[in-house]
Amino acid sequence: MKSNIIPMPLPPVSVVRDRLLEPSDITLHTGLHGLMECVLTSDDKVYHGVTAVLLFPISHPERFISLRYTNEEDKEHEIGIIGGLRTFPDEAVALVRASLARHYHEQCVHRVHRIKNEYGQLFFKVETQRGIEDFVMPWRQDRAEDYGTNGKVLLDALNNRYLIPDIDQLADKEKRLLLTYIYW
Repeated sequence: MKSNIIPMPLPPVSVVRDRLLEPSDITLHTGLHGLMECVLTSDDKVYHGVTAVLLFPISHPERFISLRYTNEEDKEHEIGIIGGLRTFPDEAVALVRASLARHYHEQCVHRVHRIKNEYGQLFFKVETQRGIEDFVMPWRQDRAEDYGTNGKVLLDALNNRYLIPDIDQLADKEKRLLLTYIYW
């Protein structure tokens, strides 16, 4: 079957490079209502209500972070991309991480108590940093993604993320239970 998808050309490398933000390019601080503000050092332009978005949330959670704002017409625009947080001052890193925490609701799974398969859905009872939680995940390969060398990110029916950083850190019984259903 022939695909109707037309591949989009990648932007020239110079365009992407111009959008990479270094610590010398911006100043981040807390603004009105506790929201992040960004000041471009090149022209002192101030962006209010800036949010951070991970471009590669699973493979690079500390790199390639897009800083965005919403204009007067309620359209979202990108200010630029932080290539990596390591080079930024601690205060800026804290602001970016706080913005990411508001945007992403990822739960870290410490224990797997139960998994039940019914009607093509996996019903989980797990222990996270918030305590015991139940969630439903469609039993499909696209709902579990690799995380690092031995972890998994499970995407529930509502696209909430449940992170298992290292499957080997689970108890043997829990690991066998998980791998019964998530074997890919």
